[in-house]
Amino acid sequence: MPIAVASPPLLGASLAELTEWVKQHQQPAYRGQQLHQWIYQKGVRSLDEISVFSKQWRSTVADVPIGRSMLHYRAAAPDGTVKFLLRLADGQIIETVGIPTEKRLTVCVSSQVGCPMGCDFCATGKGGFLRNLERHEIVDQVLTVQEDFQQRVSNIVFMGMGEPLLNVDNVLGAVRSLNEDVGIGKRAMTISTVGIPGRIRRLAAHQLQTTLAVSLHASNQAVREQLIPSARQYPLQDLLAECREYVQLTGRRVTFEYILLGGLNDCPEHAVELAEHLRGFQSHVNLIPYNPISEVDYQRPSPQRIQAFLHGLKQHHIAASVRRSRGLEADAACGQLRAKKVGAIA
Repeated sequence: MPIAVASPPLLGASLAELTEWVKQHQQPAYRGQQLHQWIYQKGVRSLDEISVFSKQWRSTVADVPIGRSMLHYRAAAPDGTVKFLLRLADGQIIETVGIPTEKRLTVCVSSQVGCPMGCDFCATGKGGFLRNLERHEIVDQVLTVQEDFQQRVSNIVFMGMGEPLLNVDNVLGAVRSLNEDVGIGKRAMTISTVGIPGRIRRLAAHQLQTTLAVSLHASNQAVREQLIPSARQYPLQDLLAECREYVQLTGRRVTFEYILLGGLNDCPEHAVELAEHLRGFQSHVNLIPYNPISEVDYQRPSPQRIQAFLHGLKQHHIAASVRRSRGLEADAACGQLRAKKVGAIA
């Protein structure tokens, strides 16, 4: 007997793909537009919910999944930030975060279950790596936040669990779907990376108009190696050279993420060192005061040290700002909530 092959989830498919799918299942082409609307605008979780299709036809495709996850846990902070743990079809748990402001609703999405990079300050890296997320599992995170807040998502940052550039194909597929199907502008999306040799150049070739955010977290090679194991194979100077190439190829500036760790990389000399690397670079530095996690001993710098570091960069004419910490009461550091809750309520 032939082995039955499970149908792939429909979430993440384009209008053209959904139209072709309904035609293959004996429906007229206009049904593709209806299916697209019900998946992306109405947020259905099964084909059986789509009342414009006949019950008889729905019964024939009942086993075809939309590709939505299940809510495993929800944690809200007083500032309005909400972190979600989502249970995927195979039982794995991922995090996503909704971050509201007066004018925006930003979603911080994950691209992997866990992360293989092993950054020393990151709770996700402490939990190891299991697998890449599929296209529909990334898009689902945005729809989940949109439904919970009852508000359209305006911005997306690929800064959750995982290294996006180790899952390039599915990240690019999700970017396309979030742009064309969900209706979020590419310029309102940010893809973050700790740096994978050759992958920034590959991303540049797609001319996405998204923002590239590179996690430096150190002003010199020695400290970067201490924090990021992969830096031993991808030296800081090589990473910066590829970033300069990205600017040349795309005409878009690079955002450099820099987690401030008290007493380690937040001294005035580090600010000067970082400024030397970035002089003449079309870039912006996003300073991120550390969110402590229990597994490591790094400390959050004082407000005075944070402002001194910022001032040091600006004195050298480096564009920089401090990211406002959000959701600290909801275990906001990436991987914290998953590490704390999965074992307790699985």
